[in-house]
Amino acid sequence: MAVEAGIPLLSVVVVSAAIDSINPCAIGVLILMMSVVLGARHSVKRMLFLGSIYVLSVFTVYFLAGLGLLYFLSNIPLYLTEYLSIIVGLIIIFAGIFEIKDFFWYGRGFSLHIPGYFVKKLHKYAKNTTVPAVILLGAFVSVVELPCTGAPYLAVITLLSQYFDAQAFMMLVLYNIIFVAPLLIILLLVAGGKKLYEVKKWKQESRGIIRLFIGLVLVAMGWLLILIANGTINFG
Repeated sequence: MAVEAGIPLLSVVVVSAAIDSINPCAIGVLILMMSVVLGARHSVKRMLFLGSIYVLSVFTVYFLAGLGLLYFLSNIPLYLTEYLSIIVGLIIIFAGIFEIKDFFWYGRGFSLHIPGYFVKKLHKYAKNTTVPAVILLGAFVSVVELPCTGAPYLAVITLLSQYFDAQAFMMLVLYNIIFVAPLLIILLLVAGGKKLYEVKKWKQESRGIIRLFIGLVLVAMGWLLILIANGTINFG
């Protein structure tokens, strides 16, 4: 018999998006791009303009990728959905374990991060601050980070695929708004006078504790997804 969960689906979406939004790659590329723009003596207005285009590009591609995956999963036969959700839950639990591992032994063994080859590409592209290049940069960031750091997104999409309607669509939109919120906050902070080196320092110093927090939440989310899949828990 299923147990009615007191946790609404909305809260799971919000928490998952907040976790996913602490994305070192998307944030790091934005910081690098802002450094290049300001280093070239461009105006803060120009930095805001290019930064906004970058954030919009990240949002659009990440959202469309999620929408496509959501549509695909929602059309899978019902008898397969339970098994698929359990598999996804296990994948997310393992992703969480690797994140926790990185809190204690960062850089040792397997880690969930973008391969060095793509990191170099991103750094190279971030130095081109034309509008088309910035659009492509945001799209590229979204594409390469989704398989590496998108475990919370995958969990939410799997949940929403069970209730694919207008409400699920709006929750996906909300997820992506929250996902890009830190990028907008950093952009506005720097435009308001916050020093870039202070943002970089915060990113570096908080890396370990952020990975621990993300790991714990991912393990909890994976376990929750498994319990929902086998009917132990539902959202009523």
